[in-house]
Amino acid sequence: MMTSAETGQPPVAIAVRDLTVAYNDQPVLWDIDLDVPAGVLMAIVGPNGAGKTTLIKAVLNLVRPAAGSVEILGQSYRQSRDKVGYVPQRGSVDWDFPTSVLDVVQMGRYGALGWIRRPGPRDRELALQALEKVSMRDFADRQISQLSGGQQQRVFLARALVQDAQVYLMDEPFQGVDATTERAIITLLKDLRTAGKTVVCVHHDLQTVPDYFDWVALLNVRKIASGPVSEVYNDTNLRLAYGGRVAFLSRDSAAPATAQSVPEED
Repeated sequence: MMTSAETGQPPVAIAVRDLTVAYNDQPVLWDIDLDVPAGVLMAIVGPNGAGKTTLIKAVLNLVRPAAGSVEILGQSYRQSRDKVGYVPQRGSVDWDFPTSVLDVVQMGRYGALGWIRRPGPRDRELALQALEKVSMRDFADRQISQLSGGQQQRVFLARALVQDAQVYLMDEPFQGVDATTERAIITLLKDLRTAGKTVVCVHHDLQTVPDYFDWVALLNVRKIASGPVSEVYNDTNLRLAYGGRVAFLSRDSAAPATAQSVPEED
């Protein structure tokens, strides 16, 4: 296989080939081919049940595909897991588990430490620095169950940041947060992109895609289109992805497209 340098193409952070995932013999993803270039901030968009969350989980080897393969930075997930950060859907986490904010963030260091070694002073300092970046350092000793939804999301972002990963996968990072937290999150994600990281987010708010992201994949069990937002994020592809379940306004009109469907896990 030729390298990206040999082909003149940008390096690929995530390569998905012929990926099919089925639950109870019902395809959730069908024959997906997808390249995510290194250093982009990418949205995965599509209607409810399109397979967006399943795609993230397949990349992370959390679900077993019926066919196909995934490589991250040219390796399997098992080989590259220490270079990958993950922010799951907030609703999938047991927030009543009795642990502190600092402990949750320090869990992000286990990839570097292994599960036997306990976090030391250096790991604590890195965790506090990550909390500082998401404006949550003052909450380090607070129980996670005592936090608001937006604060909990910031904590999970800090846990991902402390891994110092090259590739970040985030499932609905803006779901259930207030406007202030959303602005803080997107600023942080853009900073990661500026630092050369690759960030992939499952995203539902079609109106913010052109402002937040530079790359997009439209999905509805099959891949509809993927590429730079300026090239593939248009009414034609949105209609193919959403059918009659989305209200459209031309990109040339006063406002971009707005989804009518409500977010839910795929």
